[in-house]
Amino acid sequence: MAQAQKALAREVHNPAVSVDWERVAYLLHVSRQMDEVEETRLVPEKQVLYQFSARGHDLAQILLGSQLTHRHDAVCGYYRSRPALLAIGVPLEEALAGPLARDGGYSSGRDIGVVFNYPNPNGPSALPMCGGVGTQYTPSTGWAQAIEYRRTVLGETDYEGAIAVALGGDGSVASNGFWSALTIATTQKLPVLFYIEDNGFGISVRSHVQTPGGNIAANLASFGGLKILEGDGTDPEEAARLTEEAVRFVREERAPLLLRLRVPRLCGHSAQDTQGYKSEAEIAAEKARDPLPRLQNFLVPAVFTADAWDAIRQRAADDVAAALERALARPQPDPSTLTRHVFSEAASHGVQAVQTKGGLAAEGHVLPKGSATPRPSGPRINMAAAIRRTLEHELAVNPRMVLFGEDVGPKGGVHSVSQGLQARFGEARVFDTSLSEEGIIGRAVGMALAGLMPVPEIQFRKYADPAVEQLNDCGTIRWRTRNRFAAPMVVRMPGGFFKCGDPWHSQTNEVQFVHAIGWHVAVPSNAEDAVGLLRAALRGNDPVIFFEHRAMLDHGWARRPYPGDDYVLPFGKARTVREGRDITVVTWGAMVERCEQAADLAAKESGRSVEVIDLRTLSPWDSEAVLESVRRTHRCLVVHEDNGTAGFGAEILAVVGRECFLDLDAPLERLTMPDIPSPHNPILLEAAVPSPERIAARIDEMVRF
Repeated sequence: MAQAQKALAREVHNPAVSVDWERVAYLLHVSRQMDEVEETRLVPEKQVLYQFSARGHDLAQILLGSQLTHRHDAVCGYYRSRPALLAIGVPLEEALAGPLARDGGYSSGRDIGVVFNYPNPNGPSALPMCGGVGTQYTPSTGWAQAIEYRRTVLGETDYEGAIAVALGGDGSVASNGFWSALTIATTQKLPVLFYIEDNGFGISVRSHVQTPGGNIAANLASFGGLKILEGDGTDPEEAARLTEEAVRFVREERAPLLLRLRVPRLCGHSAQDTQGYKSEAEIAAEKARDPLPRLQNFLVPAVFTADAWDAIRQRAADDVAAALERALARPQPDPSTLTRHVFSEAASHGVQAVQTKGGLAAEGHVLPKGSATPRPSGPRINMAAAIRRTLEHELAVNPRMVLFGEDVGPKGGVHSVSQGLQARFGEARVFDTSLSEEGIIGRAVGMALAGLMPVPEIQFRKYADPAVEQLNDCGTIRWRTRNRFAAPMVVRMPGGFFKCGDPWHSQTNEVQFVHAIGWHVAVPSNAEDAVGLLRAALRGNDPVIFFEHRAMLDHGWARRPYPGDDYVLPFGKARTVREGRDITVVTWGAMVERCEQAADLAAKESGRSVEVIDLRTLSPWDSEAVLESVRRTHRCLVVHEDNGTAGFGAEILAVVGRECFLDLDAPLERLTMPDIPSPHNPILLEAAVPSPERIAARIDEMVRF
């Protein structure tokens, strides 16, 4: 097609919109060919096990992807977002190999084929998608906040003009993540485009059940700080104009915008969905809105001849067929690699295997080397002061570190741990957030993916529950993207009893995060260990739950001299608090002090020699230290504050029972809280939490067995 004819067509249709219509037409045909071959061949052959067609959504997405040209742009989509990914440059073979679950590419068969990721080094990236509805929104705002941080605080001029795009369907606007992201983007004035494809259905649920009146744009008309556009996503001219206007606004104004485009879903929710909930008239009406023939009518003959259109369609078919053959020729994934990339592999494989994108390591950011040797100086300080001093030093040496959460700013945290940090480092680096744990952790995910070291605080352990989906998804990023992405962060999480208890502020349940794939878990019992473990986490390359026990933050027993600004305590190294011959007691957190007291009681009252081991970290945990001790003492008691059933003590004793069965002189035992929430009354609390007296009595019973 002659360039003059193309230019004339653009001028006739809309002189303000610049679109490469030939590329749009080609990619639309590519997307349709991919959907068709999956639906008619690969799904029936059971070579593709999950299939989500994008027919009807495809034109609008391609127009969106074509506008994402900045190398620091990022889009986070969902299971129907393949056309947008094709438009930002995902190779055709990769787009087909993913659904086939073949080796290589963005997952290598670990995740379902429609959950994409694309760490593009020279252009816009696709952040790791998740299977959960609405999970894309808060990480997108985190990416946008990281853009602004790197642009304004770090002075990285190449981030000027970059934006984040959260791409979702109308069903997802009912999710917690959507509303949390709106709050973050508008209160912080972040460059985020909320791109909502409204097809009228969330699987089978109609839009009016998701949103009053079925129109999220109308409902948000008075939402502060949010510009709104809406229109027909099947009309090539209107969709192109609105998309270009939306992207230009977000780039230039550095502010959020919501664009709602009406599109038909010319298919079921997935290949298994028969759409029995739609009438024949509804299906016919949707088919009449198919954007493919509308694009043809728009371009032929104004831009292309009919022969040129057919040539584009044939080229797309040929390219898809060739890409499919290459994808089918790929081998199946190697089962021997299945357990790789749960965590960073620098230590376990001897060579640095750094993720392509995310965290400090991916960009070669180097922090000072630490020392495993403490150099204590000064008076004994409490754990809160020790954590604060560590955070202060690491903020000073790492300009990419940011600290945030509810009340962490001027108030200094409800436990006073972050007191004074905002005054020293400013609101851009230490800041308060809205009251949304989903938003706190989801935002941290996006920041980490964008190369920062986020340190979010969850005010109390129980309050993490609304963020569990983001926490779980974050931990699996490295594994499910096959080390293409990772989101290292340190989540500070106070919990446990303090003077009294209650079901809302005193929960521990640390085992939940040990069971969450991809998370390291630290539970320090004293100020020195807190410093070393926190610094190791802040300089590491994996996400970490850093559990701060409320009872120990200002406890006299937990006070220690500050061990130095370079003290780093490796994870997975237990400490033998007290050596003994008769029994091994394994514990962590606030129970370490009580087990020491119990050991004193057992020695005084019964002459027992008790070895007490403080694990310090639960993921990983030092099984070697425990097993070596049990082989000498021939008895093992685990004491923890968490509930007994399915608590982490069960895991420890399972390993001890397997490895030390022939060494044991008594049954393995646990002493824990009963299976109840933490009670409020101090008398009830003491009856629930293992006491030194009860621990000592159990020690005596086991030694006398």
